[in-house]
Amino acid sequence: MGRTLENKQQIVDELKGLLGEAELALVLDFKGLSIKEMTDLRTRLQASNGVCKVTKNTLMRRAIDGNSAWSDLDSLLTGTNAFVLVKGDVGGAVKAVQSFQKDTKKSETKGGLFEGKLLSQSDIKAIGDLPSKEVLMAQIAGAINAVATKLAVGINEVPSGLARALQQHADGKGQAS
Repeated sequence: MGRTLENKQQIVDELKGLLGEAELALVLDFKGLSIKEMTDLRTRLQASNGVCKVTKNTLMRRAIDGNSAWSDLDSLLTGTNAFVLVKGDVGGAVKAVQSFQKDTKKSETKGGLFEGKLLSQSDIKAIGDLPSKEVLMAQIAGAINAVATKLAVGINEVPSGLARALQQHADGKGQAS
């Protein structure tokens, strides 16, 4: 039984809502994936605030129609597609998709859209290779801590150096008299 017009409009509205919050959209060819495998992908995406939606290309076209931020997605809407929409940890979501594809040896990424720009396969791979947000924050904190330590040692060295110079001067005067 086909979908009713009202049902299709609900799907389009849901997609518009998800796209409104999303930072990244990936288009996957899901041909050959079982329901169990799709559930596995959806589970992996939850940690990075990603959702995977399978819908007809015509409904996705209606959802992006008139939205300039997502209009370039239209060029990827051919064949059997699953749409991964991410509103949080973009790198984590891409890693989850790549890990899923590596484990199942099925499904290919057709492309993606991030901040209004179409992403190539190499762009998506580069995003997946980035360290996680937590690792980057730890690296920044370590760099800031190193600078603060060097600054503290440098500031501490000024009075110590002055005290040594005064002591040497006093010792030198004491010997000369």
